[in-house]
Amino acid sequence: MNIGFVLCGVMVIPFASIGILFSIFKEKAAKFVSGFNSLPKEEQALYDKAFISRDIRNQCFIWAAIMLIGAVLSYFVTTYMAIPAYIVWLILFFKEVHLDAHKAFEKYLRK
Repeated sequence: MNIGFVLCGVMVIPFASIGILFSIFKEKAAKFVSGFNSLPKEEQALYDKAFISRDIRNQCFIWAAIMLIGAVLSYFVTTYMAIPAYIVWLILFFKEVHLDAHKAFEKYLRK
């Protein structure tokens, strides 16, 4: 059994599913973004919900693509190809993580 293929392949499903949900529901899906849903309604109105949804959708599709590439390479090349896939994903993931909700969403403020 190819553990690298399984580990990467399992991650493709939730990332692609979340990306599809954000594609379908567009700005309505912004309420599912962690941190944004805890902001007061008046403050949520200051942010571009469509931009938030597009950004989350794109992130999830990129993460799914990285894991899919890792799964394919793990299957055909070597099981250790899952390691670089996870490293790339972790770098991209932690680049987007913010502990402060205001800092996390400042790029989505309406102008």
